[in-house]
Amino acid sequence: MSKPALVIMAAGMGSRFGGMKQIEPLDEYGNIIMDFSMFDAHRAGFEKVIIVIKEENEQQFRDVIGDHLARHMDVSYAYQRLTDLPAGYAVPEGRTKPWGTAHAALSAMDQVDGSFAVINADDYYGVDAYRSIYNFLCSNRPDENAMVGYLLKNAVTENGSVARGVCVTDDKGYLVSVTERTRIERCGSGSLGFTEDGGKTYTHLDDDTIVSMNLWGFGADMKNELRDQFPAFLDKCLSGNPLKGEYFLPSVASAQLEGGRGTVRVIPTHETWYGVTYREDLASVQDAIKKMKSTGIYPERLWR
Repeated sequence: MSKPALVIMAAGMGSRFGGMKQIEPLDEYGNIIMDFSMFDAHRAGFEKVIIVIKEENEQQFRDVIGDHLARHMDVSYAYQRLTDLPAGYAVPEGRTKPWGTAHAALSAMDQVDGSFAVINADDYYGVDAYRSIYNFLCSNRPDENAMVGYLLKNAVTENGSVARGVCVTDDKGYLVSVTERTRIERCGSGSLGFTEDGGKTYTHLDDDTIVSMNLWGFGADMKNELRDQFPAFLDKCLSGNPLKGEYFLPSVASAQLEGGRGTVRVIPTHETWYGVTYREDLASVQDAIKKMKSTGIYPERLWR
């Protein structure tokens, strides 16, 4: 039985950030968020990593992280291409936006042999999160999945809105549903909420609401789900929102649950998320990394 693989979604260019936020250095040694993510994943047990990128960015990723990471892990690349669609489908005229996180994961499936985890390239998840998801994947069945659930208050930025999957769980800690909310932010009162009308109205969310940060652990059956659900998504997207519609991982997981084809265990964490959603976030993430080094969570220099 092969060890779990790790898929890193790094094809987004970070339009709100103003550049390739995935490769901004966080310390004086040039380490980026992916360095810290991979360091945590490696010491949790992961050995194989597939980085999903735009094809034209491969050399840049190799230069910044891939070449030195390859001395410690099995590193390969998968390309998320707008034109990678099932037979009979075509990219709508004027579409430039990638097809979303589920399409990114699907792009890597030819290189995955069994269970796998998925993360965002530009999110810091915390040491325990990788240990939890790796241990789960080493003991799960093909139809069993998991998601590390963060408290909403630990997973927002003070510099704007974020997209999060808002989760509902049962009394045994299994996911009932997850709904992607693409604009969560602090309202005028300072409380957290999401808006679907451009900020005219907000729906309140408790600080301790469990949300998905796209740290998933999937059994081998998810490979088929990603492939089989894609045409139905495209049918709906091309008729209703052809230029902006996205194929989201939470939507695929929810459909699998609704169809009775699998389960998702929610692994709660009190880790604090750090991410560079906006350029203003960079300094706070750099400060957090410095503090974690001073307390021994990380050595002064990674990948010695």
